[in-house]
Amino acid sequence: MELTYNELEHSTENLWSLLFTTGYLTQRKILDDDRYELMIPNREIRSLFITQIQTWFKDSARKDSLRLRALCNALVSKQSNRVETLLNHYLWNGISIRDTATQNTYKENFYHGMLLGLLQYEENWLIRSNEESGVGYSDILIETQNGIGVVIEIKYAQDGNLDKACQNALQQIKERHFTAKLSQNGMDNIIKYGIAFYQKKCKVVQA
Repeated sequence: MELTYNELEHSTENLWSLLFTTGYLTQRKILDDDRYELMIPNREIRSLFITQIQTWFKDSARKDSLRLRALCNALVSKQSNRVETLLNHYLWNGISIRDTATQNTYKENFYHGMLLGLLQYEENWLIRSNEESGVGYSDILIETQNGIGVVIEIKYAQDGNLDKACQNALQQIKERHFTAKLSQNGMDNIIKYGIAFYQKKCKVVQA
């Protein structure tokens, strides 16, 4: 199969076909005659996908600096409702539900990469992804120059219950002591967020 860059840019179906034929996605099962359930085959390719999604949204963010500045300011000002509103804007206008058309285990990867890409707008922040902290690996840790630390745990609400998924995320931060790394690095004010996604919607809860 031969595809031009122009065909890839204008067709999601062509992109999935290319990823499948090159081994970046593998077949999990056949759903019917025309549809297949695909999966990411290993951790290395999972990391590659997160990095690429992050790059896509970072490039997009450069065109929308006012909204991105508002998102970053709201995040460190404990304005969870504002963070939620701004993220929902990007979800509604920037993605298709087909973008997350993979098994549930990997749906969080898409939103993880999206959020990392948006947060890269703030060049003076130190942002770590899947960093070891406490007794596990936190999704996103942020350190700012003025001593504010942010820990974000991301969940995909498989059943659509965003509130429950947010509470599970916050509980995981607490039980696994994901704030430990930030405390060790001298962050005096630590903000904890549970962020849940479902298709083109999200919920943000701050503790």
